[in-house]
Amino acid sequence: MQTTTHTQTPTALVFGGSRGIGSAIGRRLAKDGSNVSLTYVSSPDRAIETVAAIEGIGRQALAIKADSANSADIQNAVRQTVDRFGRLDTVVVNAGILRTGDFSSVGLDELDLMLNVNVRGVFLAIQAAAAHLHRGGRIITIGSNTAVRSGHPGASVYSMTKAAVAVMVKGIAVDLAPRGITINNIQPGPIATDMTKDLLDSLSSLIPLQRVGEPDEIAALVSYLASPESGYMTGSSLTIDGGMAL
Repeated sequence: MQTTTHTQTPTALVFGGSRGIGSAIGRRLAKDGSNVSLTYVSSPDRAIETVAAIEGIGRQALAIKADSANSADIQNAVRQTVDRFGRLDTVVVNAGILRTGDFSSVGLDELDLMLNVNVRGVFLAIQAAAAHLHRGGRIITIGSNTAVRSGHPGASVYSMTKAAVAVMVKGIAVDLAPRGITINNIQPGPIATDMTKDLLDSLSSLIPLQRVGEPDEIAALVSYLASPESGYMTGSSLTIDGGMAL
C-alpha cells in the first residue's frame, strides 16, 4: 500500500465501510476522486478487499479497525484519516447494527448496544469528524426507512434508533450551517447485502417496485450528497426504498 499523501485530493471517511453498502460507498467516492478511509469491526478480509478495489481505481485507501460503540475508536479513526491524508472533506456514517425481537423480550444489554452504535456512535462520529471539516464539507448518515415505516414485528428498537438519527441530523444541520457544512440522512429500504440474502424473495413482495435495492444505488445517492450540486440541501432525510414507505 502506498504511503505518500496528496493533500489536495479530497478525502472521505466511511464509518462501516468494509462490506455491503459501506463498501459500495467507498468505491463510488473513490471513483468520484476521493482518497478513502474506512472502518471495520469484524470483517478484516472484506476491508482489505475494499481497500484493494479503491486502490485499483487509482486512489489511496486506509482500513481502520474501529468499534462504533467505542468513543476512543471513533476519535482514533478520524485522527488516523487526517494524519494519513492531511484533510477531511466527506464523512459517511454507515456503521450500525440490527437486532430484532418483540419489545417485551429485549434485554438491557441488547438495548444499550443498539443505542450505543446506532445513536450514540453516530453522534460521536459526526462530532469528531466535524472538527476537521472546512466550508463545503459534507456529512451523510445512513439511516433506514424504518424511521418512517415500521412494517414488521420485532423492529421497535431498531426503528427508534433510526428515527433518532433523522431528528439528530435536523438539529446538527442548524449547528453546522454557519460553517457552510451540510449534513443529510439517507433512509434505505431492503438492500441486497449479506444481511438480506436469505430474505430477498419475501422482501421483494412487500415493495411496490417488486425488487430490493442494490448497494450501488445507495452509493449513487451518497455521491450526489457529497457533491457541490447538493450544497443547498441540509438536514434532509431521503428515503430510497422502492416505494415501500408510501
